[in-house]
Amino acid sequence: MDKKIIEVDQVVVKFAGDSGDGMQLTGTQFSNTSALEGDDVSTFPDYPAEIRAPQGTVGGVSGFQLHFGKKVDTPGDFADVLVAMNPAALKANVKWAKDGATIIIDTDSFTEKNFKKAGCNPEKLKEIYNDYNVIEAPITSLTKESLKDSGLDAKSITRSKNMFALGMVYCIFDRPLDHTIKFFETKFAKKPEIAEANKKVLKDGYNYAVTIHAMPSYRVHSSSIAKGTYRNINGNIATAWGLLAAAEKANLPFFLGSYPITPASEILVEIENRRDLGAKAFQAEDEIGGIVTSIGAAFAGHFAATSTSGPGLALKSEAIGLAVITELPLVIVNVQRGGPSTGLPTKTEQSDLFQALFGRNGESPVPVIAASTPSNCFRYAFEASKMALEHMTPVLLLTDGFIANGTEPWKIPSMKDLPEIKTKFVEKDADHYLPYERDEKMVRKWAVPGMKGFEHRIGGLEKMKNTGNVSYVPENHEVMSIERDKKVKMIQDEIPDLKVEGNPDADILVVGWGSTYGHLTTAVRELNEEGKKVAHAHFNYINPLPKNTNNILSKYKEIIVFELNLGQFAKYLRMMHPHNHYEYYDKIQGLPLTVTEIKQKVNQILESL
Repeated sequence: MDKKIIEVDQVVVKFAGDSGDGMQLTGTQFSNTSALEGDDVSTFPDYPAEIRAPQGTVGGVSGFQLHFGKKVDTPGDFADVLVAMNPAALKANVKWAKDGATIIIDTDSFTEKNFKKAGCNPEKLKEIYNDYNVIEAPITSLTKESLKDSGLDAKSITRSKNMFALGMVYCIFDRPLDHTIKFFETKFAKKPEIAEANKKVLKDGYNYAVTIHAMPSYRVHSSSIAKGTYRNINGNIATAWGLLAAAEKANLPFFLGSYPITPASEILVEIENRRDLGAKAFQAEDEIGGIVTSIGAAFAGHFAATSTSGPGLALKSEAIGLAVITELPLVIVNVQRGGPSTGLPTKTEQSDLFQALFGRNGESPVPVIAASTPSNCFRYAFEASKMALEHMTPVLLLTDGFIANGTEPWKIPSMKDLPEIKTKFVEKDADHYLPYERDEKMVRKWAVPGMKGFEHRIGGLEKMKNTGNVSYVPENHEVMSIERDKKVKMIQDEIPDLKVEGNPDADILVVGWGSTYGHLTTAVRELNEEGKKVAHAHFNYINPLPKNTNNILSKYKEIIVFELNLGQFAKYLRMMHPHNHYEYYDKIQGLPLTVTEIKQKVNQILESL
């Protein structure tokens, strides 16, 4: 009897297992295949901080969630299909499965020993069978049987079980195997026996799923997308490419001085991989070394950047002040993670906002921009670069672990379509150079050491207006502080106005910044489809704020600010625009928001009105 085909616009799949079970690779392959098939895709990789966390424990579970289909802006709240490779993975993730969801388990790992490691009662865990469509499959045993004649060692054979599970899920959604097979052939070109083994297991997993009557069969309606060349991209890669594109557009050599730190290290790695574009990457001995080498590169006439996460940003704070007082162009990328201190290295958070705005000694104004999706990390890295180079200032770009590691399809832009970047280099025939003489936008000229007639002194001590000589004159320090502050404030004239989505007649405005965009825009869209009147304003430009911010905020009876911290942006808005009433919704669990909790909060406010 033919299986009933379930037709849907969107679906959520989650792969979960031990950190050594290859769940990240499995999820990446499924999301790449979905993107290549024309779906909207949003992903959420979630893994422990330890390189090899305690095997079989809930703390050691690694997960990869993806949401694909039409109108997809988030990785989804709850899974339609959950693959759990051991009891710990099931225990940690069953709460994120929809009622009636299909759960595929590897029965070979559901042993008494593994139940004990996971800290759960086998009988109690089996109660879930009443609420879900549980598919018990001996995935490990079937993988061993599939590869018994491969000549591979036992460890390599067992390691391939994730591809058996992937084949099963490909069958559920009628996904082609070709893209993953091509991946194996490329990745293991020098180890054809490994490539062949993975291909065989993938196909055997697919064929096994065909035989199981209880296995659901989905047809997911693909999204209609604009013509162009697309690739699946994560936020870190997009950030690196945005920096590189800005360097090319400005016709400058690019330098990145950084120190590896989770979850920002991939930016450093990607820049190092782009030597073919003339990029220079320097892995410093520490965070301070990373930023000061970048300041040195900026002084020498390069477009320079540094990348880090929250603890590293704290260490870089003194040097950011040096970039402020010397007025050199520099982009500081902060991929936020859970804190304080070492905190939650692999989990997401938005708690570095105050550090970005105020975390330096003295009056040290710095423009702050926040990306909001994995793909627009490219755009805002480019915008931060343009701002730094055209206004001779350090600029802080905020992303976070969620969008840095998450992926989505990205239409690759043409360089000719990117805006021009006008650098502020001195004219070579100038008769007289004053290093701190300013134009109408309060921007000083950029002179590179070695240029005859443009000799000047630069450093961390206060500068005399125009001449740049060291000055302890009280009135001069006040003038220079005001001018540096005014320069940043004047950038407001060049940033786009704040836009509002949703119902134009709404009394409630949902506000967010950075990576909360996808969940907020989805929640507001669904609320309006349900007949509720709700609007949404999202901030990417934090300092300075868009010019029309107060005009927008003052139109609404209630403003609800959603963020992944204890209300930092809401407090900042209250400080900058105090005449409005702000409701807070804060979350600091190392996880992104969910559409469900956003809608619950908005409905609660609507009922009170």
